[in-house]
Amino acid sequence: MTVPKPNQHAGPMAGHVRKGRVYRSPLAATGALQVHDWFKDDLPDLLWPALVLAEQGNESVHRFVRWQKAVQDGLAAHGETTLVAESLDGRLTHLAVLAAKSSDAAELIVAEATRYGLLSEGVRSGLGSYPYMPAPWLAGQGQVRPPELAELQLIRSALLGVLKDSHREALLKCLRTWSTVQAGTFRSDEKTIDILKNYPGDSSSRSAADTTVRAMWGAHKGAVLIDDPNHFDEAIKWARVFWGANSMTSRCVRKRESEGEDDMEAPKNGSAVHESPADQPSGDAAAATPVPADGAHLRGLTMDLLSSFVEALETAPARLHDNERQEVISGLVARAGRDLIAVLTAPDLWCMEHGAHIVRMLVETKIYLHWMAQQDPSIYREFQEYGAGKAKLYARISDEVPAEARKAGFQEAIEEFERLSHNHDVFDHRVVDTRDTFAGGKSIRAMAEETGLLDFYRQAYSLASGVAHSEWWSVETHAMEPCLNVLHGLHLIPSLSLSFGGNVPLASSWVDQFYSLVRTALGILGTDDAAVSAAFSWLDESAEEEASESP
Repeated sequence: MTVPKPNQHAGPMAGHVRKGRVYRSPLAATGALQVHDWFKDDLPDLLWPALVLAEQGNESVHRFVRWQKAVQDGLAAHGETTLVAESLDGRLTHLAVLAAKSSDAAELIVAEATRYGLLSEGVRSGLGSYPYMPAPWLAGQGQVRPPELAELQLIRSALLGVLKDSHREALLKCLRTWSTVQAGTFRSDEKTIDILKNYPGDSSSRSAADTTVRAMWGAHKGAVLIDDPNHFDEAIKWARVFWGANSMTSRCVRKRESEGEDDMEAPKNGSAVHESPADQPSGDAAAATPVPADGAHLRGLTMDLLSSFVEALETAPARLHDNERQEVISGLVARAGRDLIAVLTAPDLWCMEHGAHIVRMLVETKIYLHWMAQQDPSIYREFQEYGAGKAKLYARISDEVPAEARKAGFQEAIEEFERLSHNHDVFDHRVVDTRDTFAGGKSIRAMAEETGLLDFYRQAYSLASGVAHSEWWSVETHAMEPCLNVLHGLHLIPSLSLSFGGNVPLASSWVDQFYSLVRTALGILGTDDAAVSAAFSWLDESAEEEASESP
């Protein structure tokens, strides 16, 4: 395997290998790296030894080793040394394969497991609570029944045990190594053998040995899959049954529902009892966020800024012949101000989750203003023509809706789109441009780069776009939370807690950015300085009053 050298040497993706617009780490760029979730896919297959270790502690692994030897000796006459050794790695699916190969294997496996205390009543009951379990004879029960509280607690302890204790995880994964060592089929380099020869008794080398075991286990699984891509299909099938059964015997647990992660309520009719999400108290986060005292002035300030912007334009000389330039610039700023004023009435939106569209709109407007100012003045007309063409397209699309689906006011909406297309009633001259932007498809990022605003775009717009477009990182951090029921396999569930709004510094930054848009627009338009000074004189007076009041 050849690891490619990075071709990115600067910027946030330095050290990565770029191919087109995709960046990969050197290891990922090899194409050989495959990331698997062993907890989800493999632990159900190792449920038996996991239950034993949870019930009896890590020392019980020594009895598993003696059990392996006893079963190997008992099946030695079959001459399947390698098959037997590989099948005694603790996996239920491998035990099922071994029993299918040798008619006397199942009885011997159970007898030796019982002799070494590896099939207590609790362990058998835990195993027997699952339908379609591989090697069901291990549980010794003919009929599957829903788990009781004690069984749920043991299964939960088994899962938590390997999550919290990396040494226990290594012990489970070392079962194959011990089995093959006893069978004489284990092969490795001298250094690895030296690390493992006193494992797990030697505490001084235990950490290194644990790491080695986990790495070997993953490497061996990868090698098996190369030889036989379908080798673990039965294990995956069983894992789906295991997690699916858990979803029916216990409910999801949210952080706010549980005082501690060790809580487990008694099952009822086969299901752990938890209140339904609808029955849960909504909590403080569900109440409307009051306007913070230090942010109460922001809406009024923004309204004043917008009013002064309009006043400056209307009291200054204007170019009314080629009016597109002032219409577009003033329209974009007005739209930004109106959006911001609306959001400032609802402090719940003063957070990144719900206010990302404001960040995105403010940054986008700033880039538009600067980019169009560098183009031929005809760009403003093109901007309007592009929008008018979109209105024509939307009218045609809306007209496709069947008559029975049209509600009151539908026809009026179509007619409004047709009006906004500024098309002629008789001569259809309106061009429809379906490229991504009015600038011949040029992206907002390209515009930012051409106007020296690329860093502004990257540091503000990209993040806000990720939220607005529901990129998974944003959905995960804002709308999801981990289920605290480990029986559910560490999945994420929709959060019922709302993001806290009322972030005054964030909202203040929006107002600051809007004021920057106002000044930028007036500068691009070349609005008369006297008109601007008069319109914004109140702002200078407010600043002077604040300065005089400060100590």
